[in-house]
Amino acid sequence: MRCEKFRVNGEVLRVNCEGITDHKTIINMDHKKLDAWKYSMDLVERIYKITSSFPKSEVYGLTSQIRRSAVSVPSNIAEGAARDSNKEYHRFLNISLGSLSELETQLMIAVRLNYINDSDNILVDLINLRKIIIGLKKYIKKSINP
Repeated sequence: MRCEKFRVNGEVLRVNCEGITDHKTIINMDHKKLDAWKYSMDLVERIYKITSSFPKSEVYGLTSQIRRSAVSVPSNIAEGAARDSNKEYHRFLNISLGSLSELETQLMIAVRLNYINDSDNILVDLINLRKIIIGLKKYIKKSINP
């Protein structure tokens, strides 16, 4: 089975369908060290490039919605990491996953409207990011309920 990786305080933890192989308490971690945050920041950059070619009539519509959903993912990862408890962090990771689902739906709408020619790569990246965030969420949950 292929494992996804993410980092906590510089330490690589492997994520698979069963969760994390190592569990430690996470409070006030540096979000900038997490692969989930890094990959979501890369996704935001790609989204801005993709939506820059959308029709001008969509500036306040789909373009704005897509960009806000994309920005919400790393923002919630960062905000959750700065919270006082792992329970709160877990909640912010759920919000991040919700934003990722919104983004996926909005990208699928953009494909249907022919604003995006080849969405396969970005959707694959989005699915991989979802797996990483779910793994991080499982890790956090284990620290809440060991």
